[in-house]
Amino acid sequence: MTTYFDFEKSIQELEEQLLKAKQLSEKSKIDLTATVKDLEEKMLEEKKRVYGSLNGWQRVQISRHADRPYTLDYIENIFEDFIEQHGDRNVKDDKAIVGGFARIGGQTVMVIGHQKGRNTKQRQYRNFGMPNPEGYRKALRLMKLAEKFNKPIITLIDTPGASPGLEAEERGQGEAIARNLLEMSVLKVPVICVVIGEGASGGALGIGVGDKVLMLENTWYSVISPESCSSILWRSWDHKAKAAEALKLTATDMLSNKLIDGIIAEPLGGAHANPEEMYKTMKSSLLSYIDDLKKLDHETLVNKRIEKFSDMGAFTEV
Repeated sequence: MTTYFDFEKSIQELEEQLLKAKQLSEKSKIDLTATVKDLEEKMLEEKKRVYGSLNGWQRVQISRHADRPYTLDYIENIFEDFIEQHGDRNVKDDKAIVGGFARIGGQTVMVIGHQKGRNTKQRQYRNFGMPNPEGYRKALRLMKLAEKFNKPIITLIDTPGASPGLEAEERGQGEAIARNLLEMSVLKVPVICVVIGEGASGGALGIGVGDKVLMLENTWYSVISPESCSSILWRSWDHKAKAAEALKLTATDMLSNKLIDGIIAEPLGGAHANPEEMYKTMKSSLLSYIDDLKKLDHETLVNKRIEKFSDMGAFTEV
């Protein structure tokens, strides 16, 4: 059953009318071709109108759609010969982070990403896509392995944040994320990071330092979620839409502020509306960026990456 958001109500009504017209045509053998065509044209125009003027909170909602492709979906449909690696060689295997060598366009890469779950059992198994320190340490282990064999790294970001539990803090959550930021900034292989859903705070940054940082069209990237921001400023979640606008967390906002390097277009209605088209677009974009980055020598690659992140924001030396 298709899930609709409040702002999609007009689209839902047209889709219901279209379905009824098709069913009536089949049952009664009445030719309703003209009616069906008219409804399809109206629905297309309505989709263009609705999805062409989404605000920040609406894009946050789309980024969380239950049918949206997750990391393992992209791995299965874009990459070949994926060999998953497990464990951080210290504590355990964090199921919120998946990664391993795979092939794309005939070349081997290391792909790493956050993984959420489709149902309650899977969400608990994956800790709702919120990694513990061992998840970030596993990711770093795989990145260093890729560097050893001179293979490009692709990270897929989709997390509501790093695990906030007491045990995670006791095992060094902050240190694990900070270590990844440091190590990723000097990796001698191409690193491409793509926000495919939610990009919240340090949980996203822990695998988010790359030569190219990209966002899908209907994703968000911010230091805090709109709900948490609203609860801090207004002591209530009621102002989450206002918070989303103030945070400037959409792909367009991030690109205009020069915090990301590009936006990957989604099918009309979001990645979940046409996953196959999304996979093709994503694969094409990744191959293009990999080819460009592989032309750079190791020293140039690292220097340009450090320079890019160093130039972000504004500061004054006293």
